[in-house]
Amino acid sequence: MPGNSNLRLARAAQNDEFYTQFTDIQKEVNAYLEYNPDTFRDKTVLLPCDDPEWSNFTRFFAQNFERLKLKRLISTSYAVESKRYKNYQPTLFESESPLFDKAKTRTKGKIFVLDHDTNANGRIDLDDLEWHYMEGDGDFRSPEVCKLRDEADIIVTNPPFSLFREFYTWVRKANKQFLTICNKNCITYKEVFPDVKKNLVWSGRTEWAGGMWFKTTNKDDVDKIIDGVMYKNTPSIWITNMEHGRRHEPLNLMTMKDNLRFGKHKDLLEEGYLRYYNYDAIDVPYVDAIPSDYDGLMGVPITFLDKYCPEQFEIIDDGTEVPKTREHISYKDKGIITYEEKGKVVWSTPYTVSERKLGNSLRIERNGLPTNCPFGRIIIRKKQQS
Repeated sequence: MPGNSNLRLARAAQNDEFYTQFTDIQKEVNAYLEYNPDTFRDKTVLLPCDDPEWSNFTRFFAQNFERLKLKRLISTSYAVESKRYKNYQPTLFESESPLFDKAKTRTKGKIFVLDHDTNANGRIDLDDLEWHYMEGDGDFRSPEVCKLRDEADIIVTNPPFSLFREFYTWVRKANKQFLTICNKNCITYKEVFPDVKKNLVWSGRTEWAGGMWFKTTNKDDVDKIIDGVMYKNTPSIWITNMEHGRRHEPLNLMTMKDNLRFGKHKDLLEEGYLRYYNYDAIDVPYVDAIPSDYDGLMGVPITFLDKYCPEQFEIIDDGTEVPKTREHISYKDKGIITYEEKGKVVWSTPYTVSERKLGNSLRIERNGLPTNCPFGRIIIRKKQQS
Protein backbone atom coordinates (compact mmCIF):
# COMPACT_ATOMS: atom_id res chain seq x y z
CA MET A 1 0.00 0.00 0.00
CA PRO A 2 1.62 3.29 -1.08
CA GLY A 3 2.01 6.47 0.84
CA ASN A 4 3.39 7.12 4.30
CA SER A 5 1.27 9.33 6.53
CA ASN A 6 2.11 11.80 9.21
CA LEU A 7 -1.01 12.40 11.26
CA ARG A 8 0.61 15.23 13.16
CA LEU A 9 0.00 17.37 10.08
CA ALA A 10 -3.73 16.74 10.25
CA ARG A 11 -6.25 19.36 11.33
CA ALA A 12 -9.82 18.68 12.34
CA ALA A 13 -12.42 19.40 9.67
CA GLN A 14 -15.39 21.62 10.45
CA ASN A 15 -18.39 19.37 11.03
CA ASP A 16 -20.98 18.42 13.64
CA GLU A 17 -19.36 15.16 14.78
CA PHE A 18 -18.44 14.32 18.37
CA TYR A 19 -14.82 13.29 18.86
CA THR A 20 -13.98 10.78 21.58
CA GLN A 21 -11.21 11.94 23.89
CA PHE A 22 -7.91 10.06 23.91
CA THR A 23 -8.00 9.59 27.69
CA ASP A 24 -11.46 7.97 27.52
CA ILE A 25 -10.25 5.43 24.96
CA GLN A 26 -7.10 4.78 26.96
CA LYS A 27 -9.00 4.25 30.21
CA GLU A 28 -11.45 1.83 28.61
CA VAL A 29 -8.92 -0.24 26.66
CA ASN A 30 -6.54 -0.49 29.62
CA ALA A 31 -9.26 -2.22 31.64
CA TYR A 32 -9.30 -5.13 29.19
CA LEU A 33 -5.53 -5.38 29.29
CA GLU A 34 -5.60 -5.47 33.09
CA TYR A 35 -8.04 -8.38 32.92
CA ASN A 36 -6.13 -10.15 30.14
CA PRO A 37 -2.81 -8.69 28.88
CA ASP A 38 -3.19 -10.70 25.66
CA THR A 39 -6.62 -9.29 24.73
CA PHE A 40 -5.26 -7.71 21.54
CA ARG A 41 -2.24 -9.95 20.89
CA ASP A 42 -1.92 -10.98 17.23
CA LYS A 43 -5.35 -9.46 16.48
CA THR A 44 -6.48 -7.36 13.54
CA VAL A 45 -8.39 -4.34 14.85
CA LEU A 46 -10.83 -2.53 12.55
CA LEU A 47 -11.91 1.04 13.25
CA PRO A 48 -14.89 1.66 10.95
CA CYS A 49 -16.96 4.87 11.01
CA ASP A 50 -13.71 6.63 11.83
CA ASP A 51 -11.96 9.78 10.66
CA PRO A 52 -8.33 8.62 10.72
CA GLU A 53 -6.81 12.06 10.13
CA TRP A 54 -8.09 13.46 13.40
CA SER A 55 -9.55 10.47 15.22
CA ASN A 56 -8.23 9.61 18.65
CA PHE A 57 -9.16 5.97 18.03
CA THR A 58 -6.64 5.76 15.20
CA ARG A 59 -4.07 7.71 17.17
CA PHE A 60 -4.43 5.55 20.29
CA PHE A 61 -4.20 2.18 18.56
CA ALA A 62 -1.38 3.32 16.25
CA GLN A 63 0.68 4.75 19.11
CA ASN A 64 0.12 1.59 21.16
CA PHE A 65 0.51 -0.90 18.33
CA GLU A 66 3.50 -2.66 19.88
CA ARG A 67 2.25 -2.46 23.48
CA LEU A 68 -1.03 -4.08 22.43
CA LYS A 69 0.93 -6.60 20.32
CA LEU A 70 -1.39 -6.05 17.37
CA LYS A 71 -1.10 -7.91 14.12
CA ARG A 72 -2.78 -5.24 12.02
CA LEU A 73 -4.70 -1.97 12.41
CA ILE A 74 -7.25 -0.82 9.81
CA SER A 75 -9.11 2.46 10.00
CA THR A 76 -11.70 3.70 7.50
CA SER A 77 -13.54 6.97 7.01
CA TYR A 78 -16.71 8.11 5.31
CA ALA A 79 -16.49 10.27 2.19
CA VAL A 80 -17.22 13.90 3.02
CA GLU A 81 -20.26 14.06 0.75
CA SER A 82 -21.88 11.12 2.54
CA LYS A 83 -21.47 12.99 5.84
CA ARG A 84 -22.60 16.35 4.42
CA TYR A 85 -19.71 18.34 5.83
CA LYS A 86 -20.10 22.09 5.79
CA ASN A 87 -17.29 24.24 4.44
CA TYR A 88 -15.18 21.16 3.79
CA GLN A 89 -11.48 21.57 3.14
CA PRO A 90 -9.02 18.64 2.84
CA THR A 91 -6.63 18.40 5.77
CA LEU A 92 -2.99 19.27 5.26
CA PHE A 93 -2.22 15.60 5.70
CA GLU A 94 -4.28 14.72 2.63
CA SER A 95 -3.69 17.74 0.42
CA GLU A 96 0.11 17.61 0.83
CA SER A 97 0.28 13.87 0.15
CA PRO A 98 1.39 12.69 -3.32
CA LEU A 99 -1.76 10.53 -3.26
CA PHE A 100 -4.08 13.54 -3.11
CA ASP A 101 -6.78 13.41 -5.76
CA LYS A 102 -9.08 16.41 -6.02
CA ALA A 103 -11.71 14.34 -7.80
CA LYS A 104 -11.80 11.68 -5.09
CA THR A 105 -11.45 13.73 -1.93
CA ARG A 106 -15.19 14.44 -1.63
CA THR A 107 -16.67 11.16 -2.88
CA LYS A 108 -14.34 8.42 -1.70
CA GLY A 109 -13.65 7.14 1.77
CA LYS A 110 -10.08 6.65 2.96
CA ILE A 111 -8.47 3.56 4.45
CA PHE A 112 -5.43 3.59 6.73
CA VAL A 113 -3.44 0.44 7.46
CA LEU A 114 -0.66 -0.20 9.97
CA ASP A 115 1.14 -3.54 10.06
CA HIS A 116 4.90 -2.98 9.68
CA ASP A 117 7.76 -0.55 10.19
CA THR A 118 7.59 1.53 7.01
CA ASN A 119 10.21 4.15 7.92
CA ALA A 120 12.80 1.67 9.26
CA ASN A 121 13.19 3.39 12.63
CA GLY A 122 12.92 0.15 14.57
CA ARG A 123 9.36 0.49 15.82
CA ILE A 124 5.78 0.40 14.52
CA ASP A 125 3.76 3.47 15.44
CA LEU A 126 1.69 6.37 14.19
CA ASP A 127 4.21 7.46 11.57
CA ASP A 128 4.02 4.08 9.84
CA LEU A 129 0.36 4.38 8.83
CA GLU A 130 -0.24 4.03 5.10
CA TRP A 131 -3.36 5.14 3.27
CA HIS A 132 -5.22 5.30 0.00
CA TYR A 133 -8.68 6.21 -1.27
CA MET A 134 -11.31 3.50 -1.11
CA GLU A 135 -13.35 2.31 -4.08
CA GLY A 136 -16.57 3.49 -2.38
CA ASP A 137 -17.65 6.10 0.15
CA GLY A 138 -16.48 4.16 3.23
CA ASP A 139 -19.96 3.41 4.61
CA PHE A 140 -19.69 0.49 7.04
CA ARG A 141 -22.53 -1.26 5.20
CA SER A 142 -20.69 -1.24 1.87
CA PRO A 143 -19.29 -4.54 0.50
CA GLU A 144 -15.81 -3.03 0.77
CA VAL A 145 -16.03 -2.40 4.53
CA CYS A 146 -18.01 -5.61 5.13
CA LYS A 147 -15.05 -7.52 3.71
CA LEU A 148 -12.73 -5.72 6.14
CA ARG A 149 -15.13 -6.56 8.98
CA ASP A 150 -15.04 -10.24 8.09
CA GLU A 151 -11.22 -10.21 8.06
CA ALA A 152 -10.90 -8.41 11.41
CA ASP A 153 -10.81 -9.94 14.90
CA ILE A 154 -11.95 -6.94 16.95
CA ILE A 155 -14.05 -3.92 15.91
CA VAL A 156 -13.73 -0.68 17.86
CA THR A 157 -15.47 2.60 17.08
CA ASN A 158 -17.87 5.40 17.98
CA PRO A 159 -20.54 4.90 15.27
CA PRO A 160 -23.07 7.57 14.28
CA PHE A 161 -25.76 7.42 16.97
CA SER A 162 -28.50 7.66 14.33
CA LEU A 163 -27.21 4.46 12.70
CA PHE A 164 -26.51 2.53 15.86
CA ARG A 165 -29.21 -0.12 15.36
CA GLU A 166 -27.86 -0.90 11.89
CA PHE A 167 -24.27 -0.84 13.10
CA TYR A 168 -25.00 -3.21 15.98
CA THR A 169 -26.75 -5.68 13.68
CA TRP A 170 -23.85 -5.35 11.24
CA VAL A 171 -21.17 -6.16 13.80
CA ARG A 172 -23.10 -8.95 15.52
CA LYS A 173 -23.89 -10.60 12.20
CA ALA A 174 -20.17 -11.21 11.73
CA ASN A 175 -19.85 -12.68 15.26
CA LYS A 176 -16.85 -10.50 16.07
CA GLN A 177 -15.51 -9.13 19.31
CA PHE A 178 -16.35 -5.45 19.57
CA LEU A 179 -16.04 -2.38 21.74
CA THR A 180 -18.25 0.55 20.83
CA ILE A 181 -19.76 3.73 22.21
CA CYS A 182 -23.52 4.24 22.17
CA ASN A 183 -26.26 6.28 23.78
CA LYS A 184 -27.22 4.89 27.18
CA ASN A 185 -30.73 3.93 26.05
CA CYS A 186 -29.36 1.88 23.15
CA ILE A 187 -28.75 -1.00 25.51
CA THR A 188 -32.54 -1.48 25.79
CA TYR A 189 -33.13 -1.59 22.01
CA LYS A 190 -34.81 -4.71 20.69
CA GLU A 191 -31.66 -5.45 18.70
CA VAL A 192 -29.44 -5.25 21.80
CA PHE A 193 -31.38 -6.23 24.92
CA PRO A 194 -31.87 -9.92 24.02
CA ASP A 195 -28.07 -10.23 23.83
CA VAL A 196 -27.72 -8.47 27.19
CA LYS A 197 -30.27 -10.84 28.70
CA LYS A 198 -28.36 -13.86 27.36
CA ASN A 199 -25.09 -12.46 28.72
CA LEU A 200 -23.64 -12.17 25.22
CA VAL A 201 -23.13 -8.39 25.46
CA TRP A 202 -22.56 -6.15 28.46
CA SER A 203 -21.57 -2.70 29.65
CA GLY A 204 -17.97 -1.62 29.21
CA ARG A 205 -15.56 -0.73 31.98
CA THR A 206 -16.28 3.01 32.15
CA GLU A 207 -18.98 3.90 34.67
CA TRP A 208 -22.26 5.34 33.36
CA ALA A 209 -22.50 8.17 35.89
CA GLY A 210 -21.78 11.59 34.45
CA GLY A 211 -22.02 10.58 30.80
CA MET A 212 -19.08 11.18 28.47
CA TRP A 213 -17.44 14.39 27.26
CA PHE A 214 -16.74 14.74 23.54
CA LYS A 215 -14.94 17.42 21.58
CA THR A 216 -17.29 19.14 19.16
CA THR A 217 -17.14 21.76 16.43
CA ASN A 218 -20.83 22.68 16.70
CA LYS A 219 -20.81 26.18 18.19
CA ASP A 220 -24.58 26.03 18.76
CA ASP A 221 -24.46 23.02 21.07
CA VAL A 222 -21.62 23.36 23.58
CA ASP A 223 -21.59 22.56 27.31
CA LYS A 224 -18.16 23.93 28.17
CA ILE A 225 -15.08 25.45 26.57
CA ILE A 226 -11.58 24.76 27.87
CA ASP A 227 -8.57 26.52 26.33
CA GLY A 228 -10.67 27.30 23.28
CA VAL A 229 -11.77 23.68 22.78
CA MET A 230 -15.53 23.06 22.78
CA TYR A 231 -16.97 20.06 24.63
CA LYS A 232 -20.39 18.42 24.72
CA ASN A 233 -21.59 16.00 27.40
CA THR A 234 -23.89 13.16 26.31
CA PRO A 235 -25.39 10.16 28.17
CA SER A 236 -23.04 7.78 26.38
CA ILE A 237 -21.61 4.43 27.43
CA TRP A 238 -19.36 1.67 26.11
CA ILE A 239 -20.85 -1.73 25.30
CA THR A 240 -18.87 -4.82 24.43
CA ASN A 241 -18.63 -8.60 24.33
CA MET A 242 -15.03 -8.51 25.59
CA GLU A 243 -14.26 -9.52 29.15
CA HIS A 244 -13.21 -7.05 31.83
CA GLY A 245 -12.99 -7.48 35.57
CA ARG A 246 -15.54 -4.93 36.80
CA ARG A 247 -18.55 -6.86 35.56
CA HIS A 248 -17.73 -9.72 37.91
CA GLU A 249 -17.70 -7.52 41.02
CA PRO A 250 -20.96 -8.11 42.99
CA LEU A 251 -22.96 -5.20 44.35
CA ASN A 252 -22.68 -4.62 48.08
CA LEU A 253 -26.34 -4.47 49.15
CA MET A 254 -28.45 -4.26 52.31
CA THR A 255 -31.40 -6.45 53.22
CA MET A 256 -34.92 -5.22 52.54
CA LYS A 257 -35.47 -4.59 56.25
CA ASP A 258 -32.30 -2.53 56.56
CA ASN A 259 -33.13 -0.53 53.43
CA LEU A 260 -36.49 0.40 54.91
CA ARG A 261 -34.91 1.37 58.24
CA PHE A 262 -31.58 2.92 57.31
CA GLY A 263 -31.84 3.67 53.59
CA LYS A 264 -31.22 7.17 52.21
CA HIS A 265 -34.21 7.30 49.87
CA LYS A 266 -37.18 9.15 51.40
CA ASP A 267 -39.86 7.65 49.15
CA LEU A 268 -38.84 4.11 50.10
CA LEU A 269 -38.80 5.00 53.77
CA GLU A 270 -42.33 6.40 53.44
CA GLU A 271 -44.00 3.90 51.09
CA GLY A 272 -41.80 0.82 51.15
CA TYR A 273 -41.32 -1.38 48.09
CA LEU A 274 -44.39 -1.03 45.89
CA ARG A 275 -45.62 -3.72 43.51
CA TYR A 276 -46.73 -3.48 39.91
CA TYR A 277 -50.36 -3.68 38.98
CA ASN A 278 -49.70 -5.63 35.79
CA TYR A 279 -46.57 -7.63 36.60
CA ASP A 280 -45.73 -9.91 39.51
CA ALA A 281 -42.70 -7.99 40.76
CA ILE A 282 -41.73 -5.23 43.16
CA ASP A 283 -40.46 -1.87 41.97
CA VAL A 284 -36.95 -0.92 43.10
CA PRO A 285 -36.39 2.70 42.01
CA TYR A 286 -32.69 2.83 42.97
CA VAL A 287 -29.88 0.41 42.23
CA ASP A 288 -28.37 0.83 45.71
CA ALA A 289 -31.76 -0.10 47.21
CA ILE A 290 -31.95 -3.56 45.62
CA PRO A 291 -32.60 -5.85 48.61
CA SER A 292 -29.98 -8.55 49.04
CA ASP A 293 -32.45 -11.04 50.55
CA TYR A 294 -35.38 -10.80 48.13
CA ASP A 295 -35.80 -13.85 45.92
CA GLY A 296 -38.72 -12.66 43.78
CA LEU A 297 -38.78 -10.57 40.61
CA MET A 298 -37.71 -6.93 40.79
CA GLY A 299 -38.05 -4.02 38.37
CA VAL A 300 -34.87 -1.93 38.53
CA PRO A 301 -33.55 1.11 36.59
CA ILE A 302 -31.60 0.40 33.40
CA THR A 303 -28.57 1.90 35.15
CA PHE A 304 -28.42 -1.45 36.93
CA LEU A 305 -26.72 -2.76 33.79
CA ASP A 306 -23.71 -0.62 34.67
CA LYS A 307 -23.33 -2.63 37.89
CA TYR A 308 -24.65 -5.97 36.67
CA CYS A 309 -22.72 -8.99 37.91
CA PRO A 310 -23.97 -12.17 36.18
CA GLU A 311 -22.86 -14.30 39.12
CA GLN A 312 -25.13 -12.26 41.44
CA PHE A 313 -28.29 -11.61 39.38
CA GLU A 314 -30.05 -12.86 36.28
CA ILE A 315 -31.93 -10.63 33.84
CA ILE A 316 -35.48 -11.83 33.16
CA ASP A 317 -36.85 -9.33 30.62
CA ASP A 318 -37.42 -5.67 29.88
CA GLY A 319 -40.84 -5.46 31.50
CA THR A 320 -42.83 -5.30 28.27
CA GLU A 321 -44.51 -8.69 28.63
CA VAL A 322 -47.48 -8.08 30.95
CA PRO A 323 -50.43 -10.36 31.67
CA LYS A 324 -53.21 -10.03 29.08
CA THR A 325 -55.86 -10.19 31.80
CA ARG A 326 -54.96 -6.62 32.74
CA GLU A 327 -54.82 -4.94 29.38
CA HIS A 328 -54.17 -1.36 28.44
CA ILE A 329 -56.73 -0.21 25.86
CA SER A 330 -56.77 3.16 24.07
CA TYR A 331 -59.99 4.86 23.05
CA LYS A 332 -58.83 7.80 20.98
CA ASP A 333 -62.34 8.70 19.90
CA LYS A 334 -63.48 8.72 23.52
CA GLY A 335 -60.42 10.58 24.74
CA ILE A 336 -59.49 8.01 27.39
CA ILE A 337 -57.10 5.17 28.08
CA THR A 338 -58.38 2.33 30.20
CA TYR A 339 -57.07 -0.69 32.03
CA GLU A 340 -59.44 -3.61 31.82
CA GLU A 341 -59.45 -6.89 33.69
CA LYS A 342 -61.62 -9.69 32.33
CA GLY A 343 -63.53 -7.17 30.21
CA LYS A 344 -64.20 -4.81 33.12
CA VAL A 345 -62.73 -1.29 33.31
CA VAL A 346 -60.74 -0.97 36.54
CA TRP A 347 -58.92 2.31 35.87
CA SER A 348 -58.86 5.07 33.25
CA THR A 349 -56.90 8.19 32.45
CA PRO A 350 -57.19 10.96 29.82
CA TYR A 351 -55.84 10.06 26.37
CA THR A 352 -52.61 12.01 25.93
CA VAL A 353 -49.59 11.65 23.68
CA SER A 354 -47.40 10.66 26.61
CA GLU A 355 -49.90 8.06 27.84
CA ARG A 356 -50.30 6.63 24.34
CA LYS A 357 -46.53 6.25 24.00
CA LEU A 358 -46.32 4.43 27.31
CA GLY A 359 -48.62 1.72 26.00
CA ASN A 360 -49.01 -1.35 28.17
CA SER A 361 -46.03 -0.47 30.35
CA LEU A 362 -45.35 -1.43 33.94
CA ARG A 363 -47.71 0.42 36.30
CA ILE A 364 -47.18 0.97 40.02
CA GLU A 365 -50.09 -0.38 42.07
CA ARG A 366 -51.59 1.74 44.82
CA ASN A 367 -54.76 0.77 46.66
CA GLY A 368 -55.32 -2.03 44.17
CA LEU A 369 -55.28 0.27 41.15
CA PRO A 370 -52.66 1.11 38.49
CA THR A 371 -51.06 4.53 38.79
CA ASN A 372 -47.80 5.95 37.37
CA CYS A 373 -45.32 4.22 35.07
CA PRO A 374 -41.79 4.07 36.49
CA PHE A 375 -39.13 5.20 34.06
CA GLY A 376 -36.86 2.69 32.31
CA ARG A 377 -37.15 -0.62 34.15
CA ILE A 378 -35.77 -4.08 33.50
CA ILE A 379 -36.80 -7.18 35.44
CA ILE A 380 -34.14 -9.07 37.41
CA ARG A 381 -33.94 -11.81 40.02
CA LYS A 382 -31.27 -12.88 42.47
CA LYS A 383 -29.19 -15.69 40.99
CA GLN A 384 -30.28 -19.02 42.37
CA GLN A 385 -27.37 -20.85 43.95
CA SER A 386 -26.90 -24.36 42.59
